[in-house]
Amino acid sequence: MNNLSIIGSGKAANGLNRQPITVGISACLIGNKVRYNAGHTQSRLCLDLLSKCFTFTSFCPEVAADLGILRPTMRLTVDSTSPRLVFSSDESFDLTSELVNGLQKNSEIGHLDGYILMKTSPSCGLDRVKVYQANGHPHPLRTAGVFARALKKHYPLMPIEEEGRLQDDTLFDNFLLRVYAYSNFKKEVLERPSLHHLMVFHSSYKYLLMAHNQDKARALGRLLGTYDGGSLETLIDDYFRAFIEAISKPASRKNHTNALFHILGYLKHNLSPIAREHIVIKIHNYNKGLTPLTTPLTLLKHYLMQHGTNYIKEQRYLEPYPEKINPMAQYL
Repeated sequence: MNNLSIIGSGKAANGLNRQPITVGISACLIGNKVRYNAGHTQSRLCLDLLSKCFTFTSFCPEVAADLGILRPTMRLTVDSTSPRLVFSSDESFDLTSELVNGLQKNSEIGHLDGYILMKTSPSCGLDRVKVYQANGHPHPLRTAGVFARALKKHYPLMPIEEEGRLQDDTLFDNFLLRVYAYSNFKKEVLERPSLHHLMVFHSSYKYLLMAHNQDKARALGRLLGTYDGGSLETLIDDYFRAFIEAISKPASRKNHTNALFHILGYLKHNLSPIAREHIVIKIHNYNKGLTPLTTPLTLLKHYLMQHGTNYIKEQRYLEPYPEKINPMAQYL
């Protein structure tokens, strides 16, 4: 299985992207029998929900490294900062380079918009993977699997998450947001680089950035505002890194509340006092944890569609990814 196998419709559900969103996935999660015992760990979350909007490309680093499907179990040894991958029954064979080479040989991975990994795997686990010491006991610190570590090193900006963590609604939401933002940036800026396209992209993400990290949002604005006509490539690279860092963690309730009130300001001349007070109450209730984010957000979107300017209607904060892809959104 040196080539990636492809599943899922990958259709753009709401026009946010003109091309499919393509996400890599550990082959065992889509039901391929590639585990050491010829089994799989099929993920219904990925197959039943995410495949409706993503095109999945599956990959098994162990199979790509020609370790076979029926193979001894493996584990990480030595230390958590520079672990070795070995067979549990025979630690004399260092398998680390084989898995890293499998990644380097697969040029298709660089075109992906994100990656979903199998949790706790010594090759694919994103974190919390056990590392065994010479005495046979697990090291107190845990780490990433060999393939996951190499993936993060080669593609540090790519959204990467474990399937198990996607069961958490907040992490699920943030991963989807990052995948779509990453894909949007590649298609709207990297594929047609210009200062204008970069400014348009930044403008569309203004309130989403505000909701995630106000300090970094302001820093990105300053980065663009102080551009003096130097290297455009450097500007785009610096912006992309800072942008991905700004949205890397879920937005806080406080920052969401701030963004909601800023957006409400665009309706101050179009709402009756009663309608405005109704929205204000819903925002305060969200801030107190009494209602989900979708309650004030839906109200705002309703009035913005009637009275909002094109600028505010085009804010991706209002719909960072297709609503139907996240049945848990009502709880955020």
